[in-house]
Amino acid sequence: MYKSKDNTVYYAPPPAPGITTGIPAGISSFQVQSQAQGPWSTGLCNCFDDVNNCCVTCFCPCITFGQVAEIIDRGSTSCGTSGALYTLIMCLIGCHCIYSCFYRKKMRLQYSLASSPCNDCLVHCFCEQCALCQEYRELKRRGFNMEIGWQANLENQGHGQAVLPPNVQAGMTR
Repeated sequence: MYKSKDNTVYYAPPPAPGITTGIPAGISSFQVQSQAQGPWSTGLCNCFDDVNNCCVTCFCPCITFGQVAEIIDRGSTSCGTSGALYTLIMCLIGCHCIYSCFYRKKMRLQYSLASSPCNDCLVHCFCEQCALCQEYRELKRRGFNMEIGWQANLENQGHGQAVLPPNVQAGMTR
């Protein structure tokens, strides 16, 4: 532990002058804090905020999962492909919640969302449909039209029809 002249506590001495660390000058790597995590726009059990999606997710969660995964993956996988893989995992081994929890974590990291009410895998294992509905609503409230997919959302952004959220990177804060 190291204490500077201004009583700032460091867990390691600051780098010597002239050494490149990738961190802006005047900031120690141990002073950099991750970006504050914000709350979800709706609660986990607010499924009836979007009744149509609630019904679709209840009877065919692969559709909602596919829509969410396409947006989270930024179009690198299609809704159909993600939904089909989800269904295959569900039918063959029954552990589809393990697959979907990784997308929840990816989404939380992209948008700096809190891990609430508990760990991502626990949320998906015990409340799979509620978790999928919450992720769907979150993306929808961030300006995505979930029915048209990633590419159409990008095209609409250029025509002023939808505003895509900025890419949030965890790391330094001001």
